[in-house]
Amino acid sequence: MQRTQTPVLSRLARLNPTTVFLAALVLVLVGLFAPGAVGGLLLLALAGGLVWLMTVTWPVQAPATRVLRLLVLTLLITVALAKLL
Repeated sequence: MQRTQTPVLSRLARLNPTTVFLAALVLVLVGLFAPGAVGGLLLLALAGGLVWLMTVTWPVQAPATRVLRLLVLTLLITVALAKLL
């Protein structure tokens, strides 16, 4: 099944990878250092965005990349839930 590229994906493809990485890093750090539920919800929002991105890019990723992405996503969700509880 081939998916057509959405306007959001076209816009994401034009972004500077370094800027995107740094923005995601800042978001993770803010989520980790923010108190309790605020940080947990921020991390869960980031995880939701990553789940959406992974579902769209899944067919074109190598199996090793898929495993690594699933591990990172699992770690992120685990930390987010730990902050919430």
